Formats: sequence, C-alpha cells, structure tokens
Amino acid sequence: MRILIIRHGDPDYAHDCLTELGQRQAEAAAVRLMSEDIETVYSSSMGRAYETALAYVREAAAQAGKDSAKEIEAIRQLDFMREIRYGQGEALYTTGNPWDEADKMATEDRELLDLNWHDEPFFRDNVATSEVDRIAEATDEWMLELGYRREGRYYRNIREDDQEHTVALFCHGGSGTAMLARILNLPFPYLCAIIRMRHTAITSIRMNNEPGSRIMPVLEFACDAEHLKQIK
Repeated sequence: MRILIIRHGDPDYAHDCLTELGQRQAEAAAVRLMSEDIETVYSSSMGRAYETALAYVREAAAQAGKDSAKEIEAIRQLDFMREIRYGQGEALYTTGNPWDEADKMATEDRELLDLNWHDEPFFRDNVATSEVDRIAEATDEWMLELGYRREGRYYRNIREDDQEHTVALFCHGGSGTAMLARILNLPFPYLCAIIRMRHTAITSIRMNNEPGSRIMPVLEFACDAEHLKQIK
C-alpha cells in the first residue's frame, strides 16, 4: 500500500479556504496526482484541505468522464487530521511554534532524535505536544482500518490480499508531520526540522504488501512540489 500525504494549497486562514493562488496550486497538484492510481481519497475536515481534495476529485472525474458530484461524495473526512494548535495557555499561535523550536534545538546542538522530546522545556507545556500525541493515537486506528496493525514501533500487514493500493490524504503541514512522525517512528521535532511541506507538496509512504509481514515503512519521496513550477 502507498499512502500519499498532500498539504493544502495557499490558504485564507481567516475563512478556512483556499486563496486564488491556492486554487491554482490545488489544480496543478491534481494534474500531478493523476499518475498515482489513487483509489481512495481522505481529507482533513478543515476547509482548506477539503478544497484541495475537491480539486483532485474533480480532475479525476473529468478525465474519467464521470459525474464529479458523485465523486465528491466519496471523499472521506478525517476530523483527527485537522491542523494542530501550538502555544502555551492563552498565547496560542503567538509563541510555541514547533518549527522554530526545532531550528533552535539544531542551532544549540541539542538532540533532535531524542525519543523523550516531550520532556524538553519548550514542548512540556506546549499544546502542540498533546495535539501530536492525539494524532499519533488516531493514526494507529486509521492504519488499522487500512489493514496495518501497530505492534510495538512498527505495523503488521493484516490485509488478506497482496495487491498494491494507493490512498491520498489531503491535510496540513502540522498534522501531516505528526502523522509521518508516528508512521516512521521518528521524534516530532526531528521531522519538523527536516520536513517542510510547501503548499500542495506531496509525500509518499510505501507499506509492505506481503500479508503477515512487519517491516519498516519506506519513505518513497517527501515534499515533492515540482508541479508548482508552472504556477505564475
């Protein structure tokens, strides 16, 4: 199985939708995704991610000569993949940016691969930490629905077939990074340091197709945004 994680297009955060630029980015990403043989489409329940998913299903329906309205109904919304919050107390989004802290940790030569990153002073009282933990737990439940059961630090393939299946998940930079951290068994701050998702960037994870196997997921590619070169 392949899991494609796609960040939403350029957003209007105030209205939780895409800007005109974001719509063009989503349309370019949709064309790029036509070659991926996607079977199932998932989306965060937030508007900007859902609109990016809509651009894909409309393009897919147009190329297949189908009714896009019926295709749109097939988008499966995942509420747990809403964007993460960050900050302390009443200072949400004004302090506590995990990506800034990851850069700071690297600058100060602190260990980004520490599995006990929750104990870092910056993250200990940061709401982002509980948000990341929430997504990690929900990711395991979602992976079980896809046919991969968490065992220790890895996933066992409990599917009955060994066929290649591809799903696409349209979400956000923060929630997408949190999901990747869980699936790849890497500390969230480390992923924040090395993964920076541009708008509509595509990341691909490949899971083993052999029923009964338990093996490390493969990161096929990360943050592919070549399709944005055509955007004016």
